[in-house]
Amino acid sequence: AAADLRRIERDLHDGAQARLVALAMDLGLAKEKLEEDPEAAARMVDEAHGEVKLALQELRDLARGIHPAILTDRGLGPALSALAARCTVPVTVTVDLPQRPAPAIEGIAYFTVSELLQNISKHSGARTAEVDVWRTEERVMLQITDDGRGGADTSAGSGLAGLAERFDAVDGVLVVHSPAGGPTTVTAELPWR
Repeated sequence: AAADLRRIERDLHDGAQARLVALAMDLGLAKEKLEEDPEAAARMVDEAHGEVKLALQELRDLARGIHPAILTDRGLGPALSALAARCTVPVTVTVDLPQRPAPAIEGIAYFTVSELLQNISKHSGARTAEVDVWRTEERVMLQITDDGRGGADTSAGSGLAGLAERFDAVDGVLVVHSPAGGPTTVTAELPWR
């Protein structure tokens, strides 16, 4: 039960909570622009409205059984494609899994990609990104790359540090290569079961 609670807490932190924090920042910027550039502020509020709808959907998906419905029903490939479609940066998704890994591993992979795509949207300045998922022996491999400015920081307190902790808890590995000027590559490895 304690492990389940920790997993739910991480899923909320890496999914809906991260989206809501970004939304609060976006609304703060729109508020600042309101007097000097009302049209830009209106566009920002419109974008924030769309983010609210996505956050609500994520919370509904979590409440419906912790995993998003598309992940539970159709698996990692379709679920990651749905995430990519919501990203503000064009994302190519390639999933090559002969069968589905354990549900908990699918959940970790899904929320990892969710957090990383949100980071790419908000911080990278990237024009494109790629998500690749494959199986090697008894491990699930993830690689998320973007052509942005780089400089992603894995120091304590960051979302990336939280992801690394999640991976450590299940005998996984998360490696971030993000030199200043980019590109950024995050390589992750999880047990199959």
